[in-house]
Amino acid sequence: MEEKVNSIIEILKHRYPDPTCALHYKKDYELMISVRLAAQCTDARVNMITPALFAAYPTLEAMANADVAHVEALVHSCGFYKHKARDIVLACQMLISEYGGKVPDTMEQLLRIPGVGRKTANLLLGDLYGIPGSTVCDTHCIRITGRLGLTDGTKDPEKCEQQLRKVLPPEESSDFCHRIVWFGREVCTARSPKCGECPLSIWCKEVGSQN
Repeated sequence: MEEKVNSIIEILKHRYPDPTCALHYKKDYELMISVRLAAQCTDARVNMITPALFAAYPTLEAMANADVAHVEALVHSCGFYKHKARDIVLACQMLISEYGGKVPDTMEQLLRIPGVGRKTANLLLGDLYGIPGSTVCDTHCIRITGRLGLTDGTKDPEKCEQQLRKVLPPEESSDFCHRIVWFGREVCTARSPKCGECPLSIWCKEVGSQN
């Protein structure tokens, strides 16, 4: 397993040397907001929405005092807009009232914030603070790591996270998850994976079952 994991990591590193988050942001709380908006919505759509949202409320204080109905209108096209707008305003209020205006750097503190679950918390810990072991299990990660046998194929995000933590080097976890997302969009797509040109196909259970 260690040899396989290291080989997969090196192949992904070669293909995606700069594993950046696809969401656009300039401030720590903007990333928090963008990830909340990305739930059941594409990153591309979120990146279309956030410029107007961040222009309307250019500071954390402004966002915390925002009219929820106006935020709803600005984020409407990303789906579940009422829940997302409410969470965004409440989350910004909590950052000010309890965390000194900064996104906190521990899992326990992050999970107290409205709209923040483990996936969001891991992404914030990895991207904002570079904390080793930050493992973001989105749909791409869950699907592809199952195909590669890095997990047992579980669809449960928390179980997937626990299993990946056992096999991934902690210092590689955050970047690995970003690379898997890019790989899932370009090669191992959910609807029509390009198995014939996949550099990871030798470890893929799905390809093996077809042979």
